[in-house]
Amino acid sequence: MSERCGWAGPEQIYIDYHDTEWGVPEYDSRALWEKLILDGFQAGLSWITILKKRENFRAAFEGFDPHMIAEWGDEDVERLLQDPGIIRHRGKIEATIGNARAWAEIEAREGFDRFLWNYVDGMPLRTTFSDRADIPTQSPLSAQISKDLKKAGFRFCGPTIVYAFMEATGLFNNHITTCPRHDACAALARSPAV
Repeated sequence: MSERCGWAGPEQIYIDYHDTEWGVPEYDSRALWEKLILDGFQAGLSWITILKKRENFRAAFEGFDPHMIAEWGDEDVERLLQDPGIIRHRGKIEATIGNARAWAEIEAREGFDRFLWNYVDGMPLRTTFSDRADIPTQSPLSAQISKDLKKAGFRFCGPTIVYAFMEATGLFNNHITTCPRHDACAALARSPAV
């Protein structure tokens, strides 16, 4: 019997996110960065809060263009602190600007997408959990990626945030095995272009 992952509901925005986006392998450097930033903003909050504000975030952060955001300064921080459409947390806003700069360095050196996908040898890891209660909130791999991101200058990217990011971007397929999206996301896996 097929059943959707239990966390996906009951609101339609959550169901749609689960059914169309969560766990789909993401290979675009900019999109990966956006999702990592949004996961950082989610820290201490529920993911549905971020989903409901995502379009506001995209507008406030210029479509999450890290090249543009890397040039921002104090005026932009103050502007964003006045924007009721986003999470107005100074530390997370300042981290986003710093993370854009860190992203740009990795992107220029090797590509942010390759940096991340190299941790899984270019192919999503496929888990076999049948019960969401068995799925951990972090792993040795998320801890290593977190450590390496922090070393590169990223903030708000602890092991739990990175684990959620890895689930969301399909670095590993953490849909429960009875969820129809488990096999569907597995079928979308491909090696990134070399």
